[in-house]
Amino acid sequence: MSDQELWRRAVDGETEAFGSLFDRHATAVYNFLFRRTASWSDAEDLTSLVFLHGWRRRAEVELVHDSALPWLLRTADYVLRNEFRRQRFRRLNLLRQTAVDEPDHAEGVAARIDDEREAQRLRALLRKLPKHEQEIVELCFWSGLDAQSAAVALDVPLGTVKSRLSRARKRLRDLSVVSTESLENLS
Repeated sequence: MSDQELWRRAVDGETEAFGSLFDRHATAVYNFLFRRTASWSDAEDLTSLVFLHGWRRRAEVELVHDSALPWLLRTADYVLRNEFRRQRFRRLNLLRQTAVDEPDHAEGVAARIDDEREAQRLRALLRKLPKHEQEIVELCFWSGLDAQSAAVALDVPLGTVKSRLSRARKRLRDLSVVSTESLENLS
């Protein structure tokens, strides 16, 4: 069933249809948010907020190109910005809390720390690009959107996406810290 049909059914009140949309796109939204935050737990929380926002606004949303993903990724960006503004102090307090008698998950924690460090390293590299080129890399390389879907997500013309993508690739090559192939391998 297409995203458009599932969304229409969700608007009509079918929670199972929205659940199918969640199953279909939650991983892509989560990965997008993880790459923006470099934190597994923040990405999980924010993914939930994106879909909660989608459920609440489902009657107001019109999908383009029969895919909910561009709208969800744009919403994820807005949710992330709002959460950074509203919850800065709350997150600092959560980081100070200690775990209570949990089993040893040392290997899993070490793997997550390594993943977060790599994500932070890549974020630092992307910060060297202009903001509009960062968005293109995040949408096209990390989230797997094609140029047309990225244009919808950013609300810009297709030609703008293509030129920004070209400039971003050149700048990343010039930085010679990481090749565009390794960025593609992260998706």
